[in-house]
Amino acid sequence: MREIRTTVEIAAPPEAVWDVLTDFDRYPEWNPFLRIAGKPNVGSHPHVRLSPPNGRETGFRPEIVVADANRELRWLGHLFVPGLFDGEHRFVLESLDGGERTRFVHAETFTGVLAGPVLRFVGDDTEAGFVAMNEALKRRVEAGAPEVGPRAPRTT
Repeated sequence: MREIRTTVEIAAPPEAVWDVLTDFDRYPEWNPFLRIAGKPNVGSHPHVRLSPPNGRETGFRPEIVVADANRELRWLGHLFVPGLFDGEHRFVLESLDGGERTRFVHAETFTGVLAGPVLRFVGDDTEAGFVAMNEALKRRVEAGAPEVGPRAPRTT
């Protein structure tokens, strides 16, 4: 098992972070790392495109396994078949300072027979993509996301 884990503190409550994080339709406006088409609902299989810095774009359709509003969004994806190269991607929102701030944890745990070799090849670029997304999310939330167009539904 291998893991990439990054964090950033955001000067906003978890609800504000969740609203931006789960508004997949607006990712092209701010997110340099991910594009997601679909809904943040447990059991759904959104189309995800990763664009790591200096890496090649990759697409896949993971299953959302946790969508706990204002706390955690997690999906599980596989390369071809389960057990070959699996990734459990998670976004965790930890309330700080009585709910005035949020620690955003962006992590992925990799398992499977190809986890080691694949991560030696793409791990650094993937981690750089996590960091770039974290910083962009922080900027977006702290600046206040624009209230234009349809909003993604809140999940519980």
